[in-house]
Amino acid sequence: MARILVTETIAEGGLDRLRAAGHTVDVQEGLSPEELLSAIVGANALIIRSATDVTAEVLAAGTDLVVVGRAGIGLDNVDTDAATERGVMVVNAPQSNILSAAEHTMALLLALARNVPQAHAALVSGRWERSRWTGVELADKTLGVVGLGRIGKLVAQRAMAFGMRLIAYDPFVSPEMGRKMNIELVDLDTLLATADFVTLHVAKTPETIGLINATTLAKAKKGIRIINVARGGIIVESDLADAIKSGHVGGAALDVFDKEPTTESPLFGLPEVVVTPHLGASTHEAQDKAGDTIAEMVGLALAGEFVPFAVNVNAAEASETVRPFLPLAERLGSLFAGLGGSVDSLEIAYEGEIGGYDTRILTLSLLKGFFARTSDEPVSFVNAPKLAEERGITVTESSSTTAHHYVNLVTVRGSGHNIAGTLVGMEGEARLVMVDDHRVDVPPTNNMLVVRNDDRPGMIGIVGTIVGEAGVNIADMDVGQAASGASAMMVLATAAPVPAEVCATLRAVEGIVSVDAL
Repeated sequence: MARILVTETIAEGGLDRLRAAGHTVDVQEGLSPEELLSAIVGANALIIRSATDVTAEVLAAGTDLVVVGRAGIGLDNVDTDAATERGVMVVNAPQSNILSAAEHTMALLLALARNVPQAHAALVSGRWERSRWTGVELADKTLGVVGLGRIGKLVAQRAMAFGMRLIAYDPFVSPEMGRKMNIELVDLDTLLATADFVTLHVAKTPETIGLINATTLAKAKKGIRIINVARGGIIVESDLADAIKSGHVGGAALDVFDKEPTTESPLFGLPEVVVTPHLGASTHEAQDKAGDTIAEMVGLALAGEFVPFAVNVNAAEASETVRPFLPLAERLGSLFAGLGGSVDSLEIAYEGEIGGYDTRILTLSLLKGFFARTSDEPVSFVNAPKLAEERGITVTESSSTTAHHYVNLVTVRGSGHNIAGTLVGMEGEARLVMVDDHRVDVPPTNNMLVVRNDDRPGMIGIVGTIVGEAGVNIADMDVGQAASGASAMMVLATAAPVPAEVCATLRAVEGIVSVDAL
């Protein structure tokens, strides 16, 4: 099994799950960058939080790495591009701390409105300063939410319970969706000019770094108060400090900073400012969720299975409709590779209900199955497209919601061959329904044999006898019908691989055109 290097504190429940699966969990906390370069050698997986920097150098040293798991949401400390280039999957736990972060935002919102930390500090220091720390009510105030993702929506829901009016800026949310949430969507300048309080819930990207700066603050409503429980660097701290000192901004509450950890900021010491040391995800519940989730994701990645929270896969999250087809797509790719011949293009078609969904993850799964059979290196959802590019294989997709013979159908064609499969019944059982334009109906198993033969009596008996005499049990079998109605193909599912010498014996039989062991 795999060696998993863990460099920061992770909930034991998640680590125990990995140990129970047979993996070796190597916990080495507090490593220096130099020590990490040594420790990563031979590791198949790396689990971190926010303090470990996974640089291109670290990834280069980890030649056996399959996956890097971040127990949390942010990936500022992981060189995802370098990981993708090396075929290393990067996974996180994006839903583990959303509730904790939303609740911490509300805590800071209330603390900022009522000056709770300042009043507490004064009182425990021996000063009764009741009049100095008079606050404001949240009711009837306007809250501007920048970013209506998972956390932003949770904050908006909670703010409504306080009687606040909601406006939001998010260019990726439609006005219709905003109306359904009772939130008015506006541009950023309008939001800043209108809101009494602003809360930030956006990722740290080149577009959002320095989003709140001297220029944008100058457009803000006088007395505005700003909360940031998202990422440090979205606010230019020196510009915010200047705006607070001038009286234009009424106050701020920050949980995140440009440089972390830190004990210095131009905002520290200002009486209008409330700060916490990145506590947004620091609840027992969030830590447990993050540990459990990242353990599950790393386990799936090491098993070569679909990983829902892989961040460097084009379609990281498959819909509930698409997800059941992932094993089928991977099996079709593997079976197609077994049909033989040089492949310079793969045409993948999706028909029926799945044709109306994002099927990119199915294509990745199919490529993973194809290259796992033809490549001598580990294949994942991440490096499968790169392998296709390196080998000059053109991959094209087409989708249609029109169903013909099946409710859903996945077909792959290329270099004179084709194969198709579907799911049938209440349990969604996989079925191979076409091989090289011959209709069949057989479960796609680990060991299959495709025999093309002259359409004449006795061929089925000959094939069955030869395979049976070799001690290979035939679990299932179907005779493929061509469009003309001629039976010129047999597809067998066998309980064990058919030995090469048995395939050679079959090929020598008069009337058998070809034999492919899939």
